[in-house]
Amino acid sequence: MVQQIRHDELQYICVIPVESITGNQEEEIMTFGASADEAKHQAKELLANNYKCKQSQVVELMQQAKIELIGQWCSANTHA
Repeated sequence: MVQQIRHDELQYICVIPVESITGNQEEEIMTFGASADEAKHQAKELLANNYKCKQSQVVELMQQAKIELIGQWCSANTHA
């Protein structure tokens, strides 16, 4: 699943460590959304559909999620 950053809009990123399901140390997934809730929803969908996580695993992984506002970092007009 690939998501594209929308320029000139606030964006949120949801970062979830997935080492517990992949076995790869420090592996994370990242999803984006126009709101924190949308970013979380995208993460839950990714965990369920791509990683085949059960609901209990999704809940556990989402408790470790970090959600941040990133819109300003991605703006095409921020060059000094």
